[in-house]
Formats: sequence, structure tokens, C-alpha cells
Amino acid sequence: MSYPNERKESVLKKMLPPQSHSIPELARAEGISEATLYAWRKAARAGGRLLPNDAQTPEGWTSAEKFAAVVETAALNAIELAAYSRHRGLYPAQLHAWRQACEQANDWDRSQSRRLQETRKADQQQIKQLGRELRQKEKALAETAALLVLRKKAQAIWGEVEDV
Repeated sequence: MSYPNERKESVLKKMLPPQSHSIPELARAEGISEATLYAWRKAARAGGRLLPNDAQTPEGWTSAEKFAAVVETAALNAIELAAYSRHRGLYPAQLHAWRQACEQANDWDRSQSRRLQETRKADQQQIKQLGRELRQKEKALAETAALLVLRKKAQAIWGEVEDV
């Protein structure tokens, strides 16, 4: 069954904040199958539209949706950003945090390799320390074993020796 474009657009708008209706909810209300609504949302996303998942809050959005919101708002001034935020059911602070996350995403490799180097250095120091402790304990064990062998030999030669 084919639906008019106006109907599709009105249903897709209901998926957007501030209404943020879930697909099952819209399917019941509009009398359209969930599969059709999922297909419409998928097609709209493929066309570049920002349509969040069924999450009622922007925190439930996927990273791709958050990135799309950041890209859409990149060139907006404060007033336009506030209007965009109200229209999408967002807070400007959320968009700012998402933007910072996007900006830091390219530095992730560098910071990750720095953390790995620091971890490797700490691990190497710990391995070195554990090696020293192991050598000390091996020496103490060898000394104790030698003393026990000497004691047994002394007992075998002289008999039972009383401790003084």
C-alpha cells in the first residue's frame, strides 16, 4: 500500500523531538505497520535526515545521529542553535558536549597510544621488580635447602644433635 508523501512527512515529524513518539506507538495511533514505519525512518536517514531511535531522550541517540546533529549545527550562531535545540528537543549543552566528543575523536589514536605506552612502561617496571623479588626468594630458598642438607648430613655422621 502506498501512502502520500504528506502523510509520510507528518508521521516522520512525530518521530522527532519534542514529541519523540516510538514506532510501535505511532503504528497503533496511525494504523500503519511497524515495518513500514521502520522502512520510512531508514529511508529518511539514508536521505540525510536526523531521526533518532525510539529513545525518548537524546542520550539514547546513536553516535551517528549525534554526529549528524553536530554537523547540522556547526555553522549556527547562538540564537539559531537555541531554536534548533528547541525544535529537536535538545539542550545546547548536549550539542556542545557532542561537538567536543567529535573533536576529540581524531585525537583518540594519539591518546590511546600514549596510554598504552604508559601502561607498558608501568608493566615493565613491575616485571623488573617482580624479577628482583623472585631472585631474592630463590637465593633464600637455596640457602635454606643447603642448610637442611647439611643438617641431615651432620645427623647422619654424628647422630642426633641436641640444640643448644
